[in-house]
Amino acid sequence: MEEVILVNQTPVTYFRLTGLSVNQKAQMAAFSMFLVFYVLTLTGNILIIITIIYDPRLHTPMYFFLSNLSFIDVCHSTVTVPKMLRDTLSEEKLISFDACVTQMFFLHLFACTEIFLLTVMAYDRYVAICKPLQYMTVMSWRVCVLLAVALWTGGTIHSISLTSLTIKLPYCGPDEIDNFFCDVPQVIRLACTDTRITEILIVSNSGLISVVCFVVLVVSYTVILVSLRQQISDGKRKALSTCAAHLTVVTLFLGHCIFIYSRPSTSLPEDKVVSVFFTAVTPLLNPIIYTLRNEDMKNAFNKLMGRKERKGK
Repeated sequence: MEEVILVNQTPVTYFRLTGLSVNQKAQMAAFSMFLVFYVLTLTGNILIIITIIYDPRLHTPMYFFLSNLSFIDVCHSTVTVPKMLRDTLSEEKLISFDACVTQMFFLHLFACTEIFLLTVMAYDRYVAICKPLQYMTVMSWRVCVLLAVALWTGGTIHSISLTSLTIKLPYCGPDEIDNFFCDVPQVIRLACTDTRITEILIVSNSGLISVVCFVVLVVSYTVILVSLRQQISDGKRKALSTCAAHLTVVTLFLGHCIFIYSRPSTSLPEDKVVSVFFTAVTPLLNPIIYTLRNEDMKNAFNKLMGRKERKGK
């Protein structure tokens, strides 16, 4: 009897990921699709960063934050997608405990930082549209840098707190994570102890951040839309288009966070679908939304490509 207890108390050193599907054909289809998604995500977001750095006309607060968003999307996608691609080609989808903790840390670092960044971008658009004469004073470069430091610091603190809550729990029994990456709700479900208090703390942390930021964003864009209601000039149409792009990204990204982190740690069939959008689809949509709907970005990109072609000749 004592031997059984000792075996059951052996710490877990590896977790088994269930992946997206057990069907081999479905796995190969997923591999091809997400490989294309990942390459396009890297290419699109890196091109946005290069274009913004290259064109002096884009050296404004809005594009400074947009370049930060593209950088975060590259990192956010890289945390989960390469591992998922490798696992689709292997039968045993194993991840070590240390690698799992590392993945959770960076996943929440980039996700929380992006939430804060989207909120800051909404504030930037509010000042630009509702207080245009004060814009360069309110959103000075000093303020932009301080905001960038603050949102990265906030994301780091959030990630450390959630990761600390997770690794303090004992893991000595089940080792199967019902997803294709490590995330806090799925991992704490495997702990060999009562996790109700931990779940409450996680919902209070991640769920509260997601909901509060979403409310702030909706209020900000509502104020912007009201201010634009009776002003239908070309400039206002452009501003409205920009806000619509921002709101689309916000809804897709924060929708996942609210769905996953604002409820108890229970597994639902929809979790994997929502996680796919969160980790692979949304980072790809950002460069599409922000470039195809933005004339300044398209003009700068065409100028950059034209100069490269001339240099090549």
